[in-house]
Amino acid sequence: MDAEMTTVADPRSHDGAKRRQIMDGARRVFMSDGFDGASMNDIARVAGVSKGTLYVYFDSKEQLFETLIREDREQQAERLVFAGEPGEAGELLRAFGVRLIEIMTRPELIAQLRVVIAATGKFPRIGRAFYEAGPCHGNRKLAAQLVKLRDAGTLAFDDAERAAQHFIDLCKSGTFTAVLFGARDSVPMGEIESCVDAAVEVFLRAYGAQPPASAT
Repeated sequence: MDAEMTTVADPRSHDGAKRRQIMDGARRVFMSDGFDGASMNDIARVAGVSKGTLYVYFDSKEQLFETLIREDREQQAERLVFAGEPGEAGELLRAFGVRLIEIMTRPELIAQLRVVIAATGKFPRIGRAFYEAGPCHGNRKLAAQLVKLRDAGTLAFDDAERAAQHFIDLCKSGTFTAVLFGARDSVPMGEIESCVDAAVEVFLRAYGAQPPASAT
């Protein structure tokens, strides 16, 4: 009892490990029971901590889920690495697009997104957390790279974030929505690559820098 009280009073003594323990337990409960079905009692039990310890870290179920959403999305967005020199627009965009759709159609992300959608009507902050940490973060990351491509003379646009959103939407076409709504369980990598290749082609036709007109 004294040990537990010490933990509750001073959680920072092992903050990182205990917090990860809580987050892992919360993730399992939310994915299995949904937001409404999950309870702080269940999360504490699955995480292997007391309910008092749980409330030291998070004031409410809503705050815990919002934190979980933000951290998961930020970690996934950081996996969207870029390869190639700034001038190689097609290769860079293809690598980004394939990685993006592979991540977006993973069963665990789809399951989490469905929980978020179900909870957002009652708790709009949860939806905003998902949007800001996931789509917005990825869009900004791609936009920054598109600016480098524009500076290298391979792309032409006025609004980098709008151009980035257009490319992401093109990549999702024909894949993501079907998986989200359960029409398909998954998308084979070959199909992802084919869809992204088409997206790159359309995007470069719209945003590729036009060569200077030859002198007459």
